[in-house]
Amino acid sequence: MKDYQDIINLPHKVSENHKQMSLYDRAAQFQPFAALTGYNDLVIETSRLTKKQIILSEDEKITINDKLLLLESNIKTKPLATFTYFIKDNKKSGGNYITISGNVKKIDLYNKIIILTNNQKISIDDIIDIKC
Repeated sequence: MKDYQDIINLPHKVSENHKQMSLYDRAAQFQPFAALTGYNDLVIETSRLTKKQIILSEDEKITINDKLLLLESNIKTKPLATFTYFIKDNKKSGGNYITISGNVKKIDLYNKIIILTNNQKISIDDIIDIKC
């Protein structure tokens, strides 16, 4: 410390040409650098689980068909039903099963879809269970 005795008590030099940097801006220069942009998102996407689609047996298909016929015969009353069906994942193989309840507005056998009163569409081929 002997070597710096001549300057230790001098006032801090403030530039006349440049304004002083704010504490926020000074701190920003020491922030960590994200060299792998998008890596975190990729790790999250990879860890997201999907399920394989269940292939129904002939007996299960007949049961679902019978329930669809029952719903269709009562379509004027807009029957309430609960559907469990498969939704394919857009990014990975497989998908997930969801269960939804609603009043059936229309059963379109040509396009193989069920349309609920809230205009949600369910693919008949993806249904694994119907409760009505």
